[in-house]
Amino acid sequence: MLRFRPALAALALAGLCFALSARAALFDDDEARKRIEATNQRVTQVQKQLDDRIAALETQLKSQGLVELFSQVEQLKSDVSKLRGQIEVLIYEQEQQQKRQRDLYVDLDSRMRKLEGGPSTAAGGEAPPVAPVAAPPPPPAPLAAASSEQKAYDVALDQFKAGSYGPAIASFNAFVKTYPKSALVPSARYWIGNAQYAQRDFRGAIATQRQMIAAHPDSLKVPDAMLSIATAQLDLGDATGARRTLEDVVAKFPKSDAAVKAKQRLATK
Repeated sequence: MLRFRPALAALALAGLCFALSARAALFDDDEARKRIEATNQRVTQVQKQLDDRIAALETQLKSQGLVELFSQVEQLKSDVSKLRGQIEVLIYEQEQQQKRQRDLYVDLDSRMRKLEGGPSTAAGGEAPPVAPVAAPPPPPAPLAAASSEQKAYDVALDQFKAGSYGPAIASFNAFVKTYPKSALVPSARYWIGNAQYAQRDFRGAIATQRQMIAAHPDSLKVPDAMLSIATAQLDLGDATGARRTLEDVVAKFPKSDAAVKAKQRLATK
């Protein structure tokens, strides 16, 4: 009986060691599982942070793209405004050139009539005596004033052509104040409105053009002023008001160049 006790003790000790080893293995397996879960959670967190940063960068890039696009649109609008102003200047210069040509023709025609109606040669071939012609008197003061008036107007117009809209507005306002009865006052006010438009002061441009129309309803610049009003209204988003203004141009001034342009704009809307 005593012989079997050492064997039993050894067997019991072996069983105990096996149990402890199994428990240790089970403990190690649980610990590893926990670490794996913790690692997965960390990976998930890092992935989420990366996704958030990528989304933020995409949003920032999109915002920067929109800002750049908006800047380009604003620059294009400014360029269009300048081009419209230059077109108005060219139209005005063309009208002035046509007027000068008409005046030159009238002057030439009147001179030809005087020559045709002058004294004829007598039957004997001798011309009748001609009274001595007195020397022309010196130019009266109003001519000098007219010269200063035209010069002041031209200075303001040159500023407008050069794109110096602020100085042009100031010069045209000074012209209107200095020469309130000048025939060029309607044109001066018209260019003030165009300069305000070029500065993107659309409401101010509309108000100036309407004041010009009210003060000078018979001016040849009225149709063009109405066309400028329609353009400013469109830039303000007032498509209904712009269309109504264009229709008024066509109805009130059907034979004007402004009416032709108004019809073209109405056809595209």
